[in-house]
Amino acid sequence: LEISSLGEKDILVLRLDLTDRSSHEAATNSVLKHFGRIDVLVNNGGRSQRSLFVDTNLDVYNAIIELNYLGTISLTKYVLNHMIQRKKGKIVTVSSVMGIMGAPLATGYCASKHALQGFFNSLRTELTDYPEISVIQICPGPVQSKIIQNVFTENLAKSIENSGDQSHKMPTDRCARLTLVSMANDLKEAWISDHPYLAVCYLWQYAPTWAWWLMNRMGKRRIQNFKSGV
Repeated sequence: LEISSLGEKDILVLRLDLTDRSSHEAATNSVLKHFGRIDVLVNNGGRSQRSLFVDTNLDVYNAIIELNYLGTISLTKYVLNHMIQRKKGKIVTVSSVMGIMGAPLATGYCASKHALQGFFNSLRTELTDYPEISVIQICPGPVQSKIIQNVFTENLAKSIENSGDQSHKMPTDRCARLTLVSMANDLKEAWISDHPYLAVCYLWQYAPTWAWWLMNRMGKRRIQNFKSGV
């Protein structure tokens, strides 16, 4: 059994609202004042979605983009300024397999994760003069968490009634361990998922026509289940 050597000075917890972008510079400065440097930024804030586009208020899409996308790149901007001064650091963003494929009931969520993929892939090309600044995207599949209990629905005031069974999803500690392995090895992108979800990722990448066919079949059943409250 390992005993942690971390003391009180080694830990700093700050409240942070990703949608309050005016607070991100001060939060970054607070961390720098306490530790003197930022080695790693892990962007892990966000909410998913479970609703059909035709039933969903556009305010929901605005909120998803504000939180998942704009909030993430805002915080990244202030931390990156520091990393550029040091010429060193890791920017790790928890995207999703939904950032590389499409799925029913998650149009806004998929859009926000596609946006993050495009942004960080482009940012990486702007940092070629800083080889020791890593830009890493983690794309998990289904993982055991409270993400379903906190999803966006067709309007901002409504929460989901049935979060469903999570036993088939990857255990949280395994996802965290594989994320750390990906970070340690500076992988540009890591798909962290069990089969069959991982196989679908490869299908989207290498055989998209088959992926669209499969997703249409799976999506029809998923929508039927959603409408019947499963």
